[in-house]
Amino acid sequence: EVRLAESGGGSVQAGGSLRLSCTASRDRYNAYCMAWFRQAPGKEREAVAFIGSDGTTYRDSVKGRFIISQTAGKKNTYLQMNNLTTEDAGTYYCAGDGGHWYPRICGVYGEADFRDWGQGTQVTVSS
Repeated sequence: EVRLAESGGGSVQAGGSLRLSCTASRDRYNAYCMAWFRQAPGKEREAVAFIGSDGTTYRDSVKGRFIISQTAGKKNTYLQMNNLTTEDAGTYYCAGDGGHWYPRICGVYGEADFRDWGQGTQVTVSS
């Protein structure tokens, strides 16, 4: 069983930046697709960014501000978040498919396609 652990959350003012990290408990994490999700209080969890062999995908509201990346072997997956707004606040989760391949591109994976989840890291943005 692989465990994912997020870090890097915190409190920033609007316009600031944070870099979130997701670390797998194995040196090499076999995943075709990994993603960052977020959930604001009272709202449903939503996908923010995906990274897979077919490239990266972002939700429209973060395009041009967020960058998802990962190290070779996929032990670490990052989310660089720039020019943060109060709408970006919430708990951020990383997720991986655990090596289970689905016949569709990474960017359209749903929550159910991800087998491994972290516990989340909190992001607070003040105006």
